[in-house]
Amino acid sequence: MERTAPRKTACWIALACLVVPMFASYFFDDMFSTISYLFEDPARTQLGWDAAGYGLYASGYSVLCVFGGLVVCGILLDKWGVRITGSIFVGMMAAGAATVLYAITAGFAPERSLRIAYVGCMFFGLGSEIAGTAVTRSIAKWFRHGPMALAMGLQLAVARLGTALALVATPRLVVENAGHVYSLSETARPAVFGLGLMAAGILLWGLFVAMDARRDRLVGQGGGGATEEPFRFADVVGVLKNPNFWLVSILCVLFYSSIIAFKKFAGAILIPRFAIPAETAGWMVSMLPFATVIFAPLFGLLVDRFGRGTRWMLLGSLLALLAHLLLAFAPQGVPAFGYLAMVLLGFGYSLVPAALWPSVPKIVPDKVLGTTFALVYWVQNLGLLSFKMIAGKILGRSGDVLQGAVSVELMFTGLCVAAVLTALLFVRSSRRHPELELDTPNRQ
Repeated sequence: MERTAPRKTACWIALACLVVPMFASYFFDDMFSTISYLFEDPARTQLGWDAAGYGLYASGYSVLCVFGGLVVCGILLDKWGVRITGSIFVGMMAAGAATVLYAITAGFAPERSLRIAYVGCMFFGLGSEIAGTAVTRSIAKWFRHGPMALAMGLQLAVARLGTALALVATPRLVVENAGHVYSLSETARPAVFGLGLMAAGILLWGLFVAMDARRDRLVGQGGGGATEEPFRFADVVGVLKNPNFWLVSILCVLFYSSIIAFKKFAGAILIPRFAIPAETAGWMVSMLPFATVIFAPLFGLLVDRFGRGTRWMLLGSLLALLAHLLLAFAPQGVPAFGYLAMVLLGFGYSLVPAALWPSVPKIVPDKVLGTTFALVYWVQNLGLLSFKMIAGKILGRSGDVLQGAVSVELMFTGLCVAAVLTALLFVRSSRRHPELELDTPNRQ
């Protein structure tokens, strides 16, 4: 058995190395979420971005992913293995983040700084998504004969702790001050901190690469973690013909868009809806990632032990729907409803991913696992690109900040309704295809 599976201690050390780059990525991606209100008035910052410009910048994360980058790089992941491909894109993630920091601090005119930051965010986004795909692929490889859902839940928990840190720390790095015009260096403080986290992530990724190479030598795989069956481009067609792949992908794009796009504009939504200051809004929305720190591993353990993954996805989608209904229709100026909505959204944000991601290795062969994850992320980013831009335009065009917040929430509510319907179809598919074991506990 020692020749076919790594020791348990080595598995957990490898997981510890894998989570730090994702922690840094999540922090950098969400570093402006709780101060997004600054961009409603370009005069508030020397940077000079408005809400539509910020929405454009945020949407840059998904551009290269959507226009073929994710699919091509997912294929490279299966062809070259996680070590080579992952190293390239962890480096791209850091380079893109450095470009964003340069754009913010260089003193360019708003249009030029936005263009440069947009390009940096594009490369950061593609690097982050392929790095995340490599991390997920690596967890599936190292925990194939163990608690895979728990390991994926832990990775998700630590990554979202990066989001939580961004939501809580950014209002302290960029302190709210009415009437104050924020300098370039003040606006850039979260980016400086995030780039430091990425430096630590690169070092630990290097340690994982060394561990993975040693593992392959011990189990006799060689070659960067390639699977025993050779990858063929024709296999991609087989993935695209798989109806369960489309159910996973559609549920992913609907559910994640209702949460990730929401987080990007959390301050602009929560502050007018519940009449709270920016710091309180930061703590309120930080309940989402903090909840996943606790509940994502717990729900992952439950999926490993008891199965019923498609039912967890349905329940999580329903909770997200209830949360956005509260955010859209709860009485104005009552923060208790905002906190309740975050509790419900936090549970949903833990339930769905804990069951969704471990289901992917059950619906496709190992040799196309990297490609499949990349294709799912591609569909996800197509939605994120669209809904971030739409949310920014809704908020930017609305003359009334409260009405703009409600209008955006109606969009998110519609996404959740569609997510619930998709989850119901996935439950039906699991019943019709018991051989896939989608609702079967993971053997340990």
